[in-house]
Amino acid sequence: MGEFKVHRVRFFDYMPTAIRAMAFNAHTERLALGRMDGSVEIFNFADRYFQEKVIPGKDSRSIEALCWVGGRLFSAGLNGEITEYDLENLRPKYSLEAYGGPIWTITSNSQGAHLAIGCEDGTVKLFEVLEESIQFERNLDRQKGRIISLSWHPSGTQIAAGMMDMIRVFDVPTGELKTRLLVDRGFGGSKSRETVVWSVVFLSDYTIISGDSAGKVQVWDGHTGTLVKTHLVTKWDVLALSVSKDESSVVVGTSEGTVIQFQFIAPTLQQQQDKEWVRTRTFKNHTHDVRALAEIETAIVSGGMDTQLVVRPLLEKFDERSHASALRKIQFPHRNLVFCAKKAGLLLFQFPGQLELWRLGESDGHGENLTHMDGKREMGKYSQYHAHYCRSRQPIHLMTNSVDGKWLATANSDCEIHVYNVQKLKLHCIVPVYGSCPSAMGIHPTTNNLTMVHADQQIFEYSIVEKQYTDWSRKLQKQGLHNLWLDRDTPVTHVTFNPKNPEQILLHDMHMFCIIDQSLPLPDQKTQFYNQMTLRSLSEQERPSHLHAFKICKTFQVSVFSEPK
Repeated sequence: MGEFKVHRVRFFDYMPTAIRAMAFNAHTERLALGRMDGSVEIFNFADRYFQEKVIPGKDSRSIEALCWVGGRLFSAGLNGEITEYDLENLRPKYSLEAYGGPIWTITSNSQGAHLAIGCEDGTVKLFEVLEESIQFERNLDRQKGRIISLSWHPSGTQIAAGMMDMIRVFDVPTGELKTRLLVDRGFGGSKSRETVVWSVVFLSDYTIISGDSAGKVQVWDGHTGTLVKTHLVTKWDVLALSVSKDESSVVVGTSEGTVIQFQFIAPTLQQQQDKEWVRTRTFKNHTHDVRALAEIETAIVSGGMDTQLVVRPLLEKFDERSHASALRKIQFPHRNLVFCAKKAGLLLFQFPGQLELWRLGESDGHGENLTHMDGKREMGKYSQYHAHYCRSRQPIHLMTNSVDGKWLATANSDCEIHVYNVQKLKLHCIVPVYGSCPSAMGIHPTTNNLTMVHADQQIFEYSIVEKQYTDWSRKLQKQGLHNLWLDRDTPVTHVTFNPKNPEQILLHDMHMFCIIDQSLPLPDQKTQFYNQMTLRSLSEQERPSHLHAFKICKTFQVSVFSEPK
């Protein structure tokens, strides 16, 4: 592996903000996630949960709830506006004032024809979804007190609204109040405080399930307006609910950081006909409030104040243990946030709202902050050329250039990689499209070969000059990568090269630093992949027979950037 002097940079103070809302699109398998700073992130759950898009936030835009309508994404917040997002240009498409004060919740009917929002002034407002925008249609009967949570009945004819101390059910065609469900306050001293119905779901059999600030999950008969059962699950708040597609499971997020699953099952083997909602599992993967939940086909997805997106697979959905059944915690972005000008000794840090340029100090000193730039800049001239030559309308998320300044490679979320001749200002070639999104890439300083790593951990090397995959790349794909490499759940975010050894490619993700030595044999499935300890114990004569191309170090965690000098 060789020896490297490590210059640790500890002044990149990047801290994600809390997760406030999420919405899952089952048709496209995309999860939208909203953070406290107003930013929106899109994860592709069909591609190893890869974070393929980020829309920056701003102080004036809050996100209380997110909602998909087909492939369109909407948010609502305490600024009183509904926002639709442009997912191609990664910015808000437009914002619409609802004129009801702060908006606490937004949801769409199953037909995708209407949005409903819950407002501070006690109104439930309906908006018609048009081809390019939305349009206010009408208010349902105005109530006294803010509307905190909403859920449409799957038929689209009724809406349940969670409020203070009650749930109200509206008839959508007439807009009239149909049923009022009174929610008990907590026990002891908490009986003097109003109970906030933070979340509500309306099932197809007209069952209503609610979660409230008194720590209760309650099951209601929506036909009669009667309480069926109360589950006291926490001393604190139940903040979020999510129901599975087949309505056989409901998951609950609490302010204790727990996620609790309820299933609609028979309580005993002898009572198969008498199904009821039974508490079956409790998960503790968060340290603070769980503010957002989504139950998808194979997993429970949760997020909250500890900033982590947690994907907990439901093991009964898998026939065997694999990378797909492993618990995942996603905290940092799936892209490179630090850029280095080695000769000048400069580092550029990318934050959600600004860029900072630092000069590296001595090993016993501190870096010098030269300047910072805010994120408001006009589109440059990589962008106009790319738009001219690229057939895809999806945004660029990766870009790398050759050391000699001749070549520029870009990647977009349609998995397309384009290589441009910068000197001639023209498109040079398009790399054959691979079905997983590129997570990192780099151009070799001497060969001008393009190394690409994808979200599914596959590695390719492409000759820019010859416009084809290299022999090493073809050999790698023919033999296949080691399962221990493929089963990693964190994407590679940076590719670079060892200037003192042109046969070494350097990769890293958040948890490991890897050197691929192209002069050594590739490991097969029988090879001991993590072999550093073994190599240290062998003599100089025995060591060569145990060497292989992949050398991995896990000493430096959490790592967001590495670059040899």
